[in-house]
Amino acid sequence: MPPRIDAALTARIAALRAQRDGPRDGALLRCMLGQTLSIAGEHAAAIDEFEHALVFDARYSAAWKFLGRALLDAGRRDAAANAWRQGIVAAEMRGDVQAAKEMRVFLKRIERSAG
Repeated sequence: MPPRIDAALTARIAALRAQRDGPRDGALLRCMLGQTLSIAGEHAAAIDEFEHALVFDARYSAAWKFLGRALLDAGRRDAAANAWRQGIVAAEMRGDVQAAKEMRVFLKRIERSAG
């Protein structure tokens, strides 16, 4: 059953979407929109926004982490694992030790559940 979307969540999504392609558009905006869409259960749209975030900044480790989660929520386990692998590399390049550690944990869980 999809999550119930209330008026405040719908308004937040609309406000974030309105900022796309404007002066504030970037990895952070797209990541925030992706997270909000994920909360609303709109996983395909969230995946698109996280991918757009990564076009702006391919080393944005939070976007990789959330992309993996959205892919997993959408039932795309292999794609989620691949996103987290790429995210680990990006996080290490950026020196984001905590994000790399979190994605390793997510990756181990998904690999354990597959085997």
